[in-house]
Amino acid sequence: MQAALAGFGLGLSLILAIGAQNAFVLRQGLVQRHVFAVCLTCAVSDALLIIAGVAGFGALTRAVPWLEMAMRLGGAAFLLWYGALSLLRSWRGSDTLKAGAEQQSLTAALLTCLALTWLNPHVYLDTLVLLGAVSAKYDAKLGFALGAVTASFVFFFTLGYGARLLAPVLARPGAWRTVDALIGVLMWTIAATLLQS
Repeated sequence: MQAALAGFGLGLSLILAIGAQNAFVLRQGLVQRHVFAVCLTCAVSDALLIIAGVAGFGALTRAVPWLEMAMRLGGAAFLLWYGALSLLRSWRGSDTLKAGAEQQSLTAALLTCLALTWLNPHVYLDTLVLLGAVSAKYDAKLGFALGAVTASFVFFFTLGYGARLLAPVLARPGAWRTVDALIGVLMWTIAATLLQS
């Protein structure tokens, strides 16, 4: 139980920071489109990475030195593209919650979600390296992994379905333009830190 609680606490603290993936889940929750599928995709992806990290997959990044740079460049390119789309939406003026709910297909939403998850080098550092390293000090590695996986599921479904509480605020004119502008700037900022590190 101690290992599971430690895994839950560390897993939750690592995904609480608003990043590209979380901003996308928040947006999908706000427009109430494909929320369950997006939350499930994020949580399952995290679960796979957490299990791999606890099982010792973090050694791959040390064994293949160029892998980190490739992930960093791929992630930065995708974040620059996604940020540009958000800034374009802001500039065009999807200025209400309804206007912001463009008809994105389930396939497009899931592909975006997968790219934001798997092209983000930070997710590998958090799940494979950090969680994997911390789990090594617990005898109950399975409990630690289950705690971290549970934190991921709780976080993503709370973020996706809790976002609708913000819907009345975002129904005001100009609110979506601000949200899209902030998401665009956030994506570009994360991309810049990836390229600088």
